Amino acid sequence: IAALLVGSASAFQAPTMTFSLGKKAKKAAPKLQGVGPSPSAEAWANAGPSIALPFASAPATLDGSMLGDVGFDPLGFSTTPVGPWFSGLEGSNGVIGNLEWYREAEIIHGRIAQVAVVGFIWPGLFGTLPGNEWTGLDAYSNTNPLEAFSQVPGLAILQIFLFMTFLEIRRIRIIQEEGSNYQPGDLRIGQGEGRYNPFGLNYTPEEYEEKQLQELKHCRLAMIGVFGLWAQAQASGTGVIDQLGAGLVAPDYYAKAGYFLPEGI
Repeated sequence: IAALLVGSASAFQAPTMTFSLGKKAKKAAPKLQGVGPSPSAEAWANAGPSIALPFASAPATLDGSMLGDVGFDPLGFSTTPVGPWFSGLEGSNGVIGNLEWYREAEIIHGRIAQVAVVGFIWPGLFGTLPGNEWTGLDAYSNTNPLEAFSQVPGLAILQIFLFMTFLEIRRIRIIQEEGSNYQPGDLRIGQGEGRYNPFGLNYTPEEYEEKQLQELKHCRLAMIGVFGLWAQAQASGTGVIDQLGAGLVAPDYYAKAGYFLPEGI
């Protein structure tokens, strides 16, 4: 964004006025050849209506050809060049409109958000892990994930970190092996030859595309939902299930509202 602002500022030249006091005026600098609008400006100049935001427009880079594309890009991320990050420093010279990398980020963040939503809800519904004398009897007893994060032993956090590191390294290796044939979000799990398919999934191409769209919708919903869960837990200091349970109980003042007759009548 800063580079775009600097480029726009350098391309703008304010009109100037010169006065001659008997001296020969200097010749104006020659105009630069081949200077035109940036790809980002062209994408917004050819913008079309947005399905997700009917009151806004979508840049031309979102033409609806990608699965799940509903023209939602108010900040213009799709108009920013994105390069192959695993090709060294030359990755910064990407090609505008390469949405595959944004889709990869969307799917990965969405999957993490889905797991996080389960982590917010599970302890209140099914209970927490038991503690012991080494970890502390109440080490895992907190149902508020934000407070539980600072209560659990450090080695438990380390296990989570190491497991996440293993998954990221494996994902990067798959991207490097597949190269330009890599499909965003493909972890070699599910139907297909040579893939880990414990449930024996075998969808038709139409069904498989529908499942991909369902995953995208769940990812987007989970990213919004986990933000709401985090904000509410931060504000209230209690778990989400405790809050929902309290919301279903009639308070004392509600039971007494409108009761004007003396007791016993």
